[in-house]
Amino acid sequence: MIDRRLLLGGVAATAAAAGLPALAADQARPSAASDPAEAARLKALMDAFMAEDLRLDPETATSLGLDTGELAWMRSRLTDGSLAGHARAKALTSSQLARLRQVRRQALGGMDAVDYDTVEASLAVEDEADRRFAYGGHGADSPYVLSQITGAYQSTPDFMDDQHPIAGKADADAYLSRMEGFARQLDGEIEVARHDQGLGVIPPDFVIDRALDQMRTLQDQPTETTTLVASLTRRLQALGIAGGYGQQAGRIYDEAVRPALQRQVALLEGWRPRAVHDAGVWRLPDGGAYYALALKSYTTSAASPAEVHRLGLELVASLSAEADGLMKSQGLAQGTVGARLRVMFRDPKFLTPNTDEAKARLVESLNAKVQAVEAKLPGWFGRIPKTKLQIRRIPKATELGASSHYTSGALDGSRPAIYWINLRDTAESPSWLLPTITFHEGVPGHHLQESVSREAGELPLLRKAMGNSGYAEGWALYAEQLAVEMGMYADDPLGHIGQLHDALLRAVRLVIDSGLHDQRWSREQSIAYFGEHLGDPDTAAVQEVERYCVWPGQACAYMLGKMEFLRLRDRARKALGRRFDIRAFHDAVLLAGDMPLTVLDRRVDDYIAGAG
Repeated sequence: MIDRRLLLGGVAATAAAAGLPALAADQARPSAASDPAEAARLKALMDAFMAEDLRLDPETATSLGLDTGELAWMRSRLTDGSLAGHARAKALTSSQLARLRQVRRQALGGMDAVDYDTVEASLAVEDEADRRFAYGGHGADSPYVLSQITGAYQSTPDFMDDQHPIAGKADADAYLSRMEGFARQLDGEIEVARHDQGLGVIPPDFVIDRALDQMRTLQDQPTETTTLVASLTRRLQALGIAGGYGQQAGRIYDEAVRPALQRQVALLEGWRPRAVHDAGVWRLPDGGAYYALALKSYTTSAASPAEVHRLGLELVASLSAEADGLMKSQGLAQGTVGARLRVMFRDPKFLTPNTDEAKARLVESLNAKVQAVEAKLPGWFGRIPKTKLQIRRIPKATELGASSHYTSGALDGSRPAIYWINLRDTAESPSWLLPTITFHEGVPGHHLQESVSREAGELPLLRKAMGNSGYAEGWALYAEQLAVEMGMYADDPLGHIGQLHDALLRAVRLVIDSGLHDQRWSREQSIAYFGEHLGDPDTAAVQEVERYCVWPGQACAYMLGKMEFLRLRDRARKALGRRFDIRAFHDAVLLAGDMPLTVLDRRVDDYIAGAG
């Protein structure tokens, strides 16, 4: 994907936006507090930005269901991951920021001001990183183009399987074109990685090892069983479409994709003898500044690394004390909180057998959990999402390095939203943890939040496709606590312990992320801290810490965002007293869409003023 501002979800741009078709008619909204001319100018720019972004990012066009009609050509293309592709993306960000700043901000009010501030902040932090750092592609998302969680080798096959539609031969032809483009995409990443190597930027040795494990699994897999080939063959057979597409896909894989993948493997193998073990980005060129900007980019807060570390330590202490009390009420009183959690992780009565059949039954039970919480939503939310949610396993080929996550559905209903759960080892997911994970990724977490904002006709289309981690992950963590308030653990004290474990996890992330990248903690020191306070299996601790090494700052978005939602809710409740309505508050923060936390603060002030 071109950048973090465009997510795999969202909406269509208007026909006026350089030829993009309209999928929603309810796109107008009053702008009473704005100068009409400036509001119209802003809307035109946002439509233009949406069109421009999509042309650099065909995968998002497919994800949104926009790659039809005049834009059908996008269905056969993939994002250009080469140096030239990144240069175009950087130039576009700079151009969009300059054009947006020509709009008179002081002439905007209400939601127009929210729209401007949200887009401006996102563009500004990305442009600042583009100008300061010559490595990592663009922005400050990750300094490493190739790792266990970055790189087309692990994202594009899943995208093709899950989101590239196959309804006929034209779609199959486009699929084959994308397979050829995938090989070019892999080679483009090699070009960028070699460029970064020249600047002294290569991943730590353990990151290279993890990436190589995954790449070699793909490299050694029989052609017909690879995700790319098997997906096309399976879907065409279901449609009864002949034409030798499976054989063509196999040939492209063997002649283009596999050799490109082997070139990536060879690159990382060549790096491995020279790789260092230092885990933090402090060791990279201007690494301290990179971390500070990554923290700002992901959390959209002004917290410094030192402040993040201090807050994390405080929250680890307070949440551990809360968990201690609940655990003692359930007869779990021996040892530290982390030691007791480790006992719970290992207790056989909480574990699902590590078989495909048992994992399938587990997924079915989670779907039932979603239905139970959905029945309670009308008492807590004014807007209820229409988009359906499915729960699926992360594919085996990428589950080693992937985390459970959520992807939005297509606006036209052609593809549901999906909560992807990692079941690589069910010992990492005991039954007392699963409800909270489901509330986070599904309802009332990511699925509700993203679906409600995307289905809101009041939002500009670009805003519906943008993402801010501090807001989105903060909401999902807030939703975990909201599930407690909704009574989802009234008869499940062990599940409530799971909720506190996951809140504690996000506090531990603050400590470790800032420890790694600011205070020069080692990988081993971080893993030990993780295990001491959380009790998770060693495999989970390693996967988590290695993720923070690759995505500096991202792990801090959850807790900083949650704390802001809670703070703003308390402010609204105190200001409004008996007039406070939790449904109105939730609608106020959700219908306005993803936004930086600083903008959310002003949005809640507007809500309070309007409710008063």
